[in-house]
This record gives sequence, structure tokens and C-alpha cells, in this order.
Amino acid sequence: MSKNLSERFSKNTVVTDENGLCSVLVYIPRFNLSEVIDGASDIPHPAFVCDSKILDGIYVSKFQNVVINGRAYSLPDCDPATGIDFDGACEAARNRGGSWHIMTAFEWGAIALWCQKNGFLPRGNNDGGKDVRESEIVADIAYSDVEKGVLRTKTGSGPESWSHNGHSDGIYDLNANVWEWSGSMRLVYGEVQICENVFRQGADSPYWKAIDASTGELITPDGTGKTKNSVKLDYRDGVWVYSNTVNDMLPKNRFCDFAKVYADGTLCRPAKEILFSLALLSAKPDFDYEGVSLYANNGAAERIPFRGGRYGQGKNAGVFKTCLDDPRNFKGDPIGFRTVCYATK
Repeated sequence: MSKNLSERFSKNTVVTDENGLCSVLVYIPRFNLSEVIDGASDIPHPAFVCDSKILDGIYVSKFQNVVINGRAYSLPDCDPATGIDFDGACEAARNRGGSWHIMTAFEWGAIALWCQKNGFLPRGNNDGGKDVRESEIVADIAYSDVEKGVLRTKTGSGPESWSHNGHSDGIYDLNANVWEWSGSMRLVYGEVQICENVFRQGADSPYWKAIDASTGELITPDGTGKTKNSVKLDYRDGVWVYSNTVNDMLPKNRFCDFAKVYADGTLCRPAKEILFSLALLSAKPDFDYEGVSLYANNGAAERIPFRGGRYGQGKNAGVFKTCLDDPRNFKGDPIGFRTVCYATK
């Protein structure tokens, strides 16, 4: 199997575990914020920093993951794992050992920003086995419903336009098919929090930190979502706004176009750069994000993001689509995940 996959994906990295099972990975070399965001700091994107160590690059699962014997794998032509909660996805990633972890919001953000900078937004299964912008079903069906029609397609079975770089060696299915849990970021009563340890993302982990709106530094949250001067998500006149205060907190899902999301004057540039890095704030409001929205709940105790959209969402699915409306124990049929590692040995 390893030989066949290595030949088939010769431009990618194929790793085999001690059980003889493989994963196909795409290596993403390190780049700086300034390379993907105009006017940003000339520092490595946070996706390439682990425990204050700057990485040369990361290995991203080429495909939405499947779970075999409790472990996550990146394999082509499969029905992606679904119906798994956040902690279950994290466990399946950790079970691979080494530096394997669930793809973080920073890692997702890095890929999204790279796509934006290079002028290419990946397509995907968001319209009955095809992209709403494409005319025919071009992917292999993994699961269909008598009433709903084609739902999931097999991993990586779409055309090259469904990869992050428009080529066969890219990362596939970042646009729809199934939502993907995204680690190391959450909302707590609307407060934006970052986890400093990708391997310890439990609800009570001491590695969860808030963001100081005036400095951009990570600070210890007070647990109520009301940490003094921390970055929070407010809702004003039908638009999500990052601020150091929340005036409209509501425990329900609300949304607005991603392009309209903004940060008010209480946030300094370094704080905003964290949000840019996460692809949770637009660094280019005039960019055509093709109609995707930010869904969020700023009145609940904890909400974990999933990204990309799902089948059937049409133009409202895409690499800049985010939902922050569900708790970590949510198990939805259209929700899966993807893993990343820092080194293959």
C-alpha cells in the first residue's frame, strides 16, 4: 500500500506507521506574516511556531481524515470520518504519537491566507457532489441520501480545482464536503482564547489564554469571558465586531458576511494580526470572499470552531468559512477533521 501511494503521490510525503497504515501529507514550508498579509509584521506565521521554536514547515493531511483502530489517517478515495466530537478527533490525532495533532485554527488560517495571496480559492463538494460554480458532478460519491441526494464525496476524488493550490499535489477538500474541527482556538462567552499547547486542549487546560487588546500579548483568562481588556466578539447592527467589550451577548447562533467582520479601535495592530493569522478577521475587506459567513455564538460557556463548510452549502462554503456555534461534545453527521504533524519521524 505504501509503495502504491508513494508512486501515486510522488510529489507529496507518504508516511507509514508501525501497523503498516499510511497517510499522505503535504509539506508547507514556513512563511512570514508579511508574505501573505500586506503590511503585516515580518515574523513567522504562528502556524510555524511551537513552544517558541520556529519550524521549517508543517506536514498537513492531504485529505480529510478517516479513523482506523482509533487512529487518524489521511487516505484518498475514502468516506471521511464524521460524527466525531472535538475531543474524539484530538484523541485520534494524538494516537498517532509524535507531533501529530488536530489541525489548528492557525494552521488552517495559514493555508487560507496563502490561497488568498496567490489569488486562488479552492472549490469543493458544496452542491450535490460538485462545486456550485462547476457544471457537472466530478467527484466520486461516498454517501448519498434518498431524499437529500449526494452528500459526501470520496476524499481527494475531485478535480485539481478542489486542492488548495489548484494542482494535484495540493491539500484537498478544504471547501465543504464535511466541516472540519479546528483546534487551539475557542470562544468563552465571546472571549477569544488561544491554546498554547496543541497536545493539551481540554476544556480545563491551563494553556488556554486570552488576548490583550492593547498589546496583543497572551494573558490568563478569568474564566468568565470578562477578562479585563481581552479581545472579545461583539455583535453590532448585524455585524460581528472584535472589541475589548461585549455589549450584545446572546447564547444563540448569529452570522454576517465574513468580509464585513471588523475590529474596532480598542484593538492594537498585534492583536489584529493574531485574528488575521487565524483567518477570523479579513486583512483585505475588499477581497471577494465569494459570500462566506462567520457564524458564532458569543453567549455560551465554550464554543470550538469548525471550518470550510459542508456539502449542500453552495457559495456559503469555502476556506474562509467558520462556524463558532457548537460545544466540543457536538457530534454532527457533516463534521470531520484533519491532522497535522511537525515531523514525519
